[in-house]
Amino acid sequence: MVTEPSSRAQVLVASNRGPVSYSVRDDGELAPKRGGGGLVSGLSAIGPDADAIWVCAALGDGDREAVRRTGGRLDPADTGGQRVRMLGIAPEVYEDAYNGVANSTLWFVHHLLYQTPLEPSFGPEFRAQWASYETYNRAFAEALADEAAEGAAVLVQDYHLALVPGILRALRPDLRIGHFSHTPWAPVDYYRLLPDDIGRQLLRGILGADRAAFLTHRWADAFTACCTELLGGTGNTRIGVHGLGTDADFLRERAHRPDVDERIVTLREQIGRTPEGTDRKTIARVDRTELSKNIVRGLLSYRQLLADHPEWRERVVHVAFAYPSRQDLAVYRDYTAEVGRVADAINAEFGTEDWSPVVLHVRDDFARSLAAYRLADVALVNPIRDGMNLVAKEIPVISERGCALVLSREAGAYEEMGEDALPVNPYDITATAKALHEALTMPPDERTERAKRLTAAATALPPQQWFLDQLTALRAI
Repeated sequence: MVTEPSSRAQVLVASNRGPVSYSVRDDGELAPKRGGGGLVSGLSAIGPDADAIWVCAALGDGDREAVRRTGGRLDPADTGGQRVRMLGIAPEVYEDAYNGVANSTLWFVHHLLYQTPLEPSFGPEFRAQWASYETYNRAFAEALADEAAEGAAVLVQDYHLALVPGILRALRPDLRIGHFSHTPWAPVDYYRLLPDDIGRQLLRGILGADRAAFLTHRWADAFTACCTELLGGTGNTRIGVHGLGTDADFLRERAHRPDVDERIVTLREQIGRTPEGTDRKTIARVDRTELSKNIVRGLLSYRQLLADHPEWRERVVHVAFAYPSRQDLAVYRDYTAEVGRVADAINAEFGTEDWSPVVLHVRDDFARSLAAYRLADVALVNPIRDGMNLVAKEIPVISERGCALVLSREAGAYEEMGEDALPVNPYDITATAKALHEALTMPPDERTERAKRLTAAATALPPQQWFLDQLTALRAI
């Protein structure tokens, strides 16, 4: 169905995941669950009366049932008042596009995750998945073309939708189109692992936008280098950088609600006290069990700390929250299991009757994460590679002890926060253990001053301003 011109939107956001997801209750009714994050906060910044719509994909059976019942135009009561069009893409097409290409290929390329002696291998199966990725992107582009008013601003999000700008440009030359990459961008030599034609197609897809934006200058420069090497340049597409920050007011308010206070009591019991009766130091990390997050090496670095510095035994606890991610992929299930195995091994090697060196939780609990943030003396953020990493920005904002930040130089957040963090090579377990020791022994005054500067950097561009800055820059073209 083609949208009537009078109801077409002036601002459009496109992303794989929308602001709401559905499940089907036992009585057959749909149960909506609203999501959060930077995009939700950002879109709300343009105001409830703005002529805007969000285009997203149905992710599961509940979403597909909602599309079947509503035609894809969701009830604003379910979406916080936002207009949302959800696309009922065929499950097999979605599976190929999302897991086969986006998460098992593009994610691996941009995060440098391949074991290159064995992978990748791009044969007929991948080509079939790529055809689905093209179909998936075309479905988004056609929906955006249908929903957009003359000259509208369209903000396309992330690696799932890299082809959308180019397809949409052919369908609607009048539109102002932006693409934002939330991931890192691979350096040229690694990017060229992709088949030559597909590498070029992805770049041309993004260059269909008037403006291509990234979280850091490093990722923007890598994209530009790939375009120069493979295509001879970026053409007329402008390149921008917007370093997404945290919403300090929301975090501080949410972190002091009763459910977080309850989790703090429980965590303190699990952390315990030293044999002398004083508070133990806390090293906190909160991650999904995503391969790029480097949780296993973080645990091994903590083990090395205990081996190299026996004085920390019974005086520090590593609170590690590793929430399962992408468990439909075997490599992620195996990685999640390895996180648990290494944590258990550390507790077996060093633990005592009154001290568990590692407190590991694998069930997602936002209130418990905020409780860990408040208790953190040290934040360990050591990804192999990360577009930004908001945990590195959130913990300093909430920590009640002025936490020290041990930060991978491969996290996007390093560009803004590296000067006041303790930087580490994410592959170097020995050096990371030394950084943890330095963080634990940092003088209180220095830790407090660093934490203030980290907080200022973390909150420099909160989600609403991040979104508005992109919209303003796109409209100015």
